[in-house]
Amino acid sequence: MQARRIGAVAATAVALVAARDLVQKRHALLRNFPVIGHARYLLETIGPELRQYIVTSNEEERPFSRDQRTWIYASAKEENNYFGFGTEVDVEHVQGHAYLKQRTFADALPDAHDPQAPLPSAKVLGGPRGRAKAFRPASIVNISAMSFGSLSGAAITALNKGAALAGTMHNTGEGGLSPYHRNGGDLVLQIGTSYFGCRNEDGSFNLDKLKDVVASAPVKAIEIKLSQGAKPGLGGMLPGAKVTPEIAEIRGIPVGKDCASPSRHTAFSDVDSMLDFVELLATETGLPVGVKSAVGELDFWQELAALMARGDRGVDFVTVDGSEGGTGAAPRIFADSVSLPFRMGFSRVYGTFAELGLTDELTFIGSGKLGLPENAAVAFALGADMINVAREAMLSIGCIQSQKCHTDKCPTGIATQNQWLARGLDPTSKATRTAVYLRTLRRELMKVSSAVGVAHPGLITADDVEIMNGDYEARTLAGVYGYKDGWGKLGPHLAKEITELLVSTPTSTNTRPE
Repeated sequence: MQARRIGAVAATAVALVAARDLVQKRHALLRNFPVIGHARYLLETIGPELRQYIVTSNEEERPFSRDQRTWIYASAKEENNYFGFGTEVDVEHVQGHAYLKQRTFADALPDAHDPQAPLPSAKVLGGPRGRAKAFRPASIVNISAMSFGSLSGAAITALNKGAALAGTMHNTGEGGLSPYHRNGGDLVLQIGTSYFGCRNEDGSFNLDKLKDVVASAPVKAIEIKLSQGAKPGLGGMLPGAKVTPEIAEIRGIPVGKDCASPSRHTAFSDVDSMLDFVELLATETGLPVGVKSAVGELDFWQELAALMARGDRGVDFVTVDGSEGGTGAAPRIFADSVSLPFRMGFSRVYGTFAELGLTDELTFIGSGKLGLPENAAVAFALGADMINVAREAMLSIGCIQSQKCHTDKCPTGIATQNQWLARGLDPTSKATRTAVYLRTLRRELMKVSSAVGVAHPGLITADDVEIMNGDYEARTLAGVYGYKDGWGKLGPHLAKEITELLVSTPTSTNTRPE
């Protein structure tokens, strides 16, 4: 009798927990997996102890370590994101770790206590080429390209609403501009090789459709995707079973039929014709137009820089994606062994333009695991003007790095089209977390800039960072990547402009040498 009573009480308690889990909106995992989902949070709670004695340290997990994920989770939830007792980095022996050199004295610095943490770009996007709709991006941190189809509608909605709250831009990805992208956030419209949303029936590019899409939403810029870090030079196949009526309408393809994405563009075939295409889009829409690419052979970049040096044609920005960047699905060989990691790839591209004195004439955007303050700071020191974040933004809305993106079985409803799983993600609450994470990252970058003695991350230089080889040898970032004097620095007029924009009244006469 006693056993039955205990069993009944236990069953009632489990039922109550299950009911609560199903109706709450804070945790997508619990809505999709009531009761048993709590096991994940229990294991997370005792995870440090388990790893310390049984599995791995907080620094060993990949793609993102436990410490990195913990920082993002805590930041997004407005919890304490500090760490105690000292660094877990093996500073005595680790190779390749970057350290920023703080300054004892500095000029006037901006107020780092504004809750919105405003941090605009040091460059006007499209300004050097006189685009009709040139503008200064309000945030140096923006959300990278992730398509609806790769991500659920709920996830795209959360990210776009979060972008609006944080004052950042949201890249649509090559899958087209969906209704879920229309929740208030400013957009960068990405055009891939299949020209989804702006294509003819045969898959060729349609300018009129592009103009219609641009006019229908707050599109601030156009990005032509040449390749991405995790799968450069690779086409794709969207199986007919995944081409729902909704996907078909957004992408402009037939319902239920396979859709092959070519590995190369058909609207242009070389750098010269690509620049003609860029100028066509810029002229017809008035928007800044740029390209996104992973870095392999440098002939492409050298020819692009040489043609831009003539002054009559050019891209307004380049987005350099590192091989450590994320993807919904890619062959292992491409994810592991094709294209260069960000620091090496970006430095080579930047150097190509720097040799011709063109770095102030376009905006450099970095992507590939840059949504962490230390990685972002190094990117700015190398010459990046803005960064895009993707997986870090996913983590902010609940991603647990289950690495099931390619299976359509994402347990938190982010990287899936499974309606049952996607229903667990509440866009409203997750939008707030995205916004808080983006603001926190900007605030951390402001703090780091202040420590280095400058008003803006774009003023951190390659000489302000050292790459360590254990505790017995170090080289500056400039030395490691072969930067010449002046590389990685903003031109004097740009440096003065952004400093005056952020600092209203100077309080010191100290001058940091250029």
